[in-house]
Amino acid sequence: MKMLSVVIPAYNEEGNIENTVKSFYRELTAEHIDHEILVINDNSQDKTLAVLKKMKEEIPTLRYLTNIAPNGYGYACQKGLNNFIGDCVAIVMADLSDEPKDLVKYFRVMEREKCDMVFGSRWTKKSKVVNYPKNKLWLNRVVNHCIRLLFGFKYNDVTNGFKLFSRETIEGLKPFLSGQFSLALELPLKGIIRGYSYKVISNNWYNRELGESNLKLKAMFFRYTFILIYCMNERLFSMGDYKKGRLNLGR
Repeated sequence: MKMLSVVIPAYNEEGNIENTVKSFYRELTAEHIDHEILVINDNSQDKTLAVLKKMKEEIPTLRYLTNIAPNGYGYACQKGLNNFIGDCVAIVMADLSDEPKDLVKYFRVMEREKCDMVFGSRWTKKSKVVNYPKNKLWLNRVVNHCIRLLFGFKYNDVTNGFKLFSRETIEGLKPFLSGQFSLALELPLKGIIRGYSYKVISNNWYNRELGESNLKLKAMFFRYTFILIYCMNERLFSMGDYKKGRLNLGR
């Protein structure tokens, strides 16, 4: 049906990136899914780039680009979303917190349902979450509950960065505003507001074993708030100008 692109933003992930890339490659190859794995080296200061260069000799579907500046999760993702070659694209974390088998489920759902986006939820009875930081857990649930009430949908894990989008959808969500982790919130909110279809399925999540997360809660509060205000303004006042198909019609 489609070629799948997997965008992996990576900053100082020399201890994780090889296992992550090989795990996704093995699973997608075993499932006979035509794909590319596009790693965005976010100007890493460790040996991430050297690891990627070595892996390129072993993994034919691997590509990598270096994001010089500005840097940050969102900017790295933007570089990937502006350079992927597939018919659909997923963003996954470099620390293998996202499970390759779940990406296969995402892809099969998009293939079967012909939807524009597939979202994961880590907070269903079928999901498994391992070692989620306690200081972030309550904040995650409160924020997601407030977003659901504010925008009037049932999806309960909108801040989950592990999502799959069709190429048409990605083009319809541009230009991107977020240079940091708030991109994980911007993409689904824009997609829902603009009328792109989506399905939600359960996904698992595992805390990283090596390295440290780059998520800073205080900074993210302001960035998430900005995206929420922007998306609410679009929902209330854009008069549907950015709705799916509207831009292509030119009226």
